[in-house]
Amino acid sequence: MITAIVLTFVIGYLMIAFEHPLKLDKSVPALLMGALIWALISIGHLDILNAEHQPGDLESVLLHHVGKTAEILVFLLGAMTIVELVDLHRGFSIITDKIRTKDKRKLLWIISILAFFLSAVLDNLTTTIVMISLLRKLVKEQDDRLWYASMIIIAANAGGAWSPIGDVTTTMLWIGKKVTTLGLMEHLFIPSILSLIIPLLVVGFMPNFKGSLAAPTPDAPGEAKEQRLLSSQTMLIAGLGGLIFVPIFKSVTHLPPYMGIMLSLGVIWAISEFIHPGEQFGGHSKEMFTVRHAMSRIEMSSIIFFLGILIAVAGLESIAVTSSLSGHDVGLLMNLAENLNHAIPNMDIVVILIGVLSAVIDNVPIVAATMGMFPMEEFPLDSKLWQFIAYSAGTGGSMLIIGSAAGVAAMGMERINFLWYLKKISWIAFIGFIAGAISFIVLYPFLPSVAGGH
Repeated sequence: MITAIVLTFVIGYLMIAFEHPLKLDKSVPALLMGALIWALISIGHLDILNAEHQPGDLESVLLHHVGKTAEILVFLLGAMTIVELVDLHRGFSIITDKIRTKDKRKLLWIISILAFFLSAVLDNLTTTIVMISLLRKLVKEQDDRLWYASMIIIAANAGGAWSPIGDVTTTMLWIGKKVTTLGLMEHLFIPSILSLIIPLLVVGFMPNFKGSLAAPTPDAPGEAKEQRLLSSQTMLIAGLGGLIFVPIFKSVTHLPPYMGIMLSLGVIWAISEFIHPGEQFGGHSKEMFTVRHAMSRIEMSSIIFFLGILIAVAGLESIAVTSSLSGHDVGLLMNLAENLNHAIPNMDIVVILIGVLSAVIDNVPIVAATMGMFPMEEFPLDSKLWQFIAYSAGTGGSMLIIGSAAGVAAMGMERINFLWYLKKISWIAFIGFIAGAISFIVLYPFLPSVAGGH
């Protein structure tokens, strides 16, 4: 039965990895995989372990994992709603409208640094969409936009790695009590910024970024030029302030992050009910700026995907098997970790391989799996392992266009060819990834943990 469960996971994983060739939304195999794994556990009457790695009954163990998964999903729903609400009120135009330069190299640095910091507050996917929308207004030539869009992918992924709300994987580690906000910022800011700066220095000397940009084309007939609203500034401040408030709320109250995002969403929702986007405001136009409309824009398929993946990985984590090394009953994933550590004694190499793998396969299930592979008793809060996994899984996806949500979004918006990215950008992203990884390994011993981890 365990063999059938592993095969179910592997087949589901492959279907997720080949989502685009199969033309099948990755939420489908994720849901099937999650439900089938637990069905096989139940039918096979397999022994399972609880959160303390002790024998437990199926219902209580499943309820525990569903509860931990719900924490992540509620947080993501709240954060996505806030971002969509700010976007409805055109709040991001306040930031993007300030970019006026026509110098190619200067524009490269401006949009990359902006994407880096914006991603830390929003997330890498939203930041990529916002920045590429800006590119369409500034850069006329499609060939030029491909290069700028590719650098935005690298910048957004790098920016999301050092913030607990910048990437789904760091959010998972944060909510799972593997890392802290200050721990991420302290240990990952320098490696993350290096993983962007090095590629910027490399491409800055390329002929593509010499000279000035051609004047942008005027708006097409019938295409309305997006104007800032009376509510844009207020909603931008409220939205960004609400997202930044969540880690502060957690550190003060010690409540889970989803409680903070609920509070922020409630306040921002209230503000949106009373604010006026324009002089003519009422009826149908009012409905277009409500939280209800913002919620209709959320990509619910991503939420469903996370649900399926996290439940599937929880099943593998819970199955009790006898360790081939220690002889004790451990979870299936923990047994895999023990064998991996035995085969590759250097943990840094293991984590770097995880980063490379995240470029090929979605980083969400990879990080979910590692959270079940390595016990908190051996790797406590803010330990080197969790910090390095956050960096590697966050930035490693830049090496392939399909390796991150930011890359997939850019691929769709600008029709970036997979082979073009592989030939032109992958090696640049790899250099940045390795530079950041080396800096993390070198600097970690000199940075005391803010959370008392090892």
